[in-house]
Amino acid sequence: MVFWVRLSGRVNLRRSTGAVLGAAILLSGCSFSSESLWPSLTGDEPAGTSSQRINVPPSQAEQNSQPTFSAPPPPAMASAPAPSMVASGQPTGTLVGQKVAQLRGELQRLKGQLGQQNAQLQQIRQMTTNNAQRYHGTVAAIGARLQLGTTPGNPILVNQWNAAQAELDRISGDIATMNSLANQIASNSALATYVLGSAREAYGLTGAIDEDHRQLALLEDETNRAVVLIDRLLSEINEDVARQTSYVAGERSNLTTLSASIKNGELHGSSLLARAFSAGAQPATFSTSSTPRRGFVAGGRQPLVVIRFDRPNVPYQQALYTAVAKTMQVRPEANFDLVAVTPNRGSASEQAMAQSTIKKHTNSVLKSLMDMGLPASRISLSASSSASAASNEVHIYIR
Repeated sequence: MVFWVRLSGRVNLRRSTGAVLGAAILLSGCSFSSESLWPSLTGDEPAGTSSQRINVPPSQAEQNSQPTFSAPPPPAMASAPAPSMVASGQPTGTLVGQKVAQLRGELQRLKGQLGQQNAQLQQIRQMTTNNAQRYHGTVAAIGARLQLGTTPGNPILVNQWNAAQAELDRISGDIATMNSLANQIASNSALATYVLGSAREAYGLTGAIDEDHRQLALLEDETNRAVVLIDRLLSEINEDVARQTSYVAGERSNLTTLSASIKNGELHGSSLLARAFSAGAQPATFSTSSTPRRGFVAGGRQPLVVIRFDRPNVPYQQALYTAVAKTMQVRPEANFDLVAVTPNRGSASEQAMAQSTIKKHTNSVLKSLMDMGLPASRISLSASSSASAASNEVHIYIR
């Protein structure tokens, strides 16, 4: 499957003759749900085709002030339950009874720490939700402006992009805080293990009465419930960290592509790397064309894109992104060859000049692809010459 694009003054896309079928999955960022199940410290169950470009100049108000974005109110989140009190018992006056009282105090301290850590986890989740809402609000405002069309490198959009980057950094900080909290919760396991082991050993001590063993049984049951709560908290935090880490990584790639869109003054789309991971969710069907393809052929292959640099500032970015993005939907594992093609005519000095110029153009195309989110490991560079080429050209092939 290939897409034919020839850029010479204007950009035209012509598709290949074969019918192309593919599948795509969407690598979505992490979602923040208000209906997550929080562990209860009481031991109970948890609750829970092409378009015309329009240049819209910024208004005077936009030039004088940085626009603000009001995010919708965050979803209601379950409040952390207060730690339950450890069942008290009457002093028996025995050595075992004194051991039970000591262990009861340790267990109460453990439950108090779990209550504080559970509340801290929910506070971090609320902060992450607010940061994500502000981030997506800012990115949506940038996308809306680019969709209409704007000037390349619009300083208002640059400031908004910086604000979005700061919000994403805050989410990364929330992930670090979650990791620190997970370490604190994991340290409680040692205390719970000590209390549980000491309670079981106390059964073998001499000089105990029946009431001592009854209180030891209650203490053992409550400690087992605390161990379950620790495991549940750790499991939820680990899931949150993994989800948020994947989300931030994907959004950083999308921000890089958005930066390239702001530089060019037109919206490209999501990161090409994200599109590579999105194949397989749903079938993607593309229309076919019966028009035969013509042009430079390398090794029997037809180029996916041909960019002719026959004039200054050839606007190839959007057409290049569209062709490569559709290829990634059908073949997410595809790699690409960039071939610098120079005309095979003229004097030796003219050919040397052409080779120097095409090298700059090829590096520019390479940088554009990387800004769009395509990893450099998927791109290879080479050079060639052609008697049919009228000007310097960059050919992109699927490998």
